[in-house]
Amino acid sequence: MNVGQFYDNEKLLNDELEKYKHQNLLRKEPFAPSLISAHLDKAKHNLKFFQKNVSGSEFNDWLIVVLYYAAYHAALALIANKGYVSKSHESTLLFLIKEYKIEKAEAELIESLAITKSDAEFYANLKETRKQANYATNTLFRTEKVKEYQKKTIEFLNKVEEILEKNSLPK
Repeated sequence: MNVGQFYDNEKLLNDELEKYKHQNLLRKEPFAPSLISAHLDKAKHNLKFFQKNVSGSEFNDWLIVVLYYAAYHAALALIANKGYVSKSHESTLLFLIKEYKIEKAEAELIESLAITKSDAEFYANLKETRKQANYATNTLFRTEKVKEYQKKTIEFLNKVEEILEKNSLPK
């Protein structure tokens, strides 16, 4: 997925989101906010698994998968925070771009809390790497790449928690 095109073309972004809504892969649900904690817990659980298995691991391909799902569950927490559920990885990413993209006027206020273009690109790249790790017969993922994704996944999860603290739905 070319993330940049959705930043450059709001109509395309909206059309794609509507397509996912029409397919019932992205929908408003009254129970969605109750899923926030569960998704954050799952993201942290995945990171804990990663930490226990990273040292000297010959399974870097599966470590990439675990990091991806840590980031994905953090993203699902953000979606639930807006009252939605997503059943599609692509619709999740597009929703983040649409709903958490900062406007220039807001930049000073929530600069450090916004999902930026680079965060979305990281998420998309991790998703593609996860596909390769799941389905490719080549299991050689460089330890440096795993460590890079580990750092970025932790940063992403921390940013999600900050956003949720500042912008959570009223209980």
